[in-house]
Amino acid sequence: MARPHVVVHVAVTLDGATTGFTPAIGLFYELAGTWAEDVTLAGADTILAQEPALREAPRVPAPAGAPLLAVVDGRGRVREWAALGAVGHWSGVLALHAETTPPRPPGGVPELVVGAERVDLAAALAVLGERHAARVVRVDSGGGLTGALLDRGLVDEISLLVHPRLAGPGHRLWHGHASGTGGFGLISAEPLADGIVWLRYRSGS
Repeated sequence: MARPHVVVHVAVTLDGATTGFTPAIGLFYELAGTWAEDVTLAGADTILAQEPALREAPRVPAPAGAPLLAVVDGRGRVREWAALGAVGHWSGVLALHAETTPPRPPGGVPELVVGAERVDLAAALAVLGERHAARVVRVDSGGGLTGALLDRGLVDEISLLVHPRLAGPGHRLWHGHASGTGGFGLISAEPLADGIVWLRYRSGS
């Protein structure tokens, strides 16, 4: 099976920040449904930021067809795996680990070990396609994971929900430290309410 189609969908300001403003969360996740992803790919930092809220979140069953959540957790920092699998967003959770990731107690979260000292993202995507029949992977994460995927040429589509705000210096950028790695062609540019614009680009154009 071919590597899944990888989509980065992110809410940003005019100066490319993902922090320092209040995004239109409802609209963001409404548009995220465009791809009907099979797997949601997140970085450990994104999940760690949510862990306090996860501990108090109600436990509800996931709807039919909910995606799998795969978390890149090469240093073994995520703890609230049970809560992640029970908040009703995902059909299950999968930890993406490397060979050097600290061992976990048996019987915990299912894990996929790919890479020696850090998670091999290309190998992880290939396995998600082969073992989990993933056709579409949507990245729901910060700039670090997004930048790593871009640097490795693993992003097929970029979706930016651009908010009419300037965050100013000191805020996280949506692409992390990604270097310039090729061009993207415009798919669509759609003005939405409150001055927000939805931009979609495909790789290799």
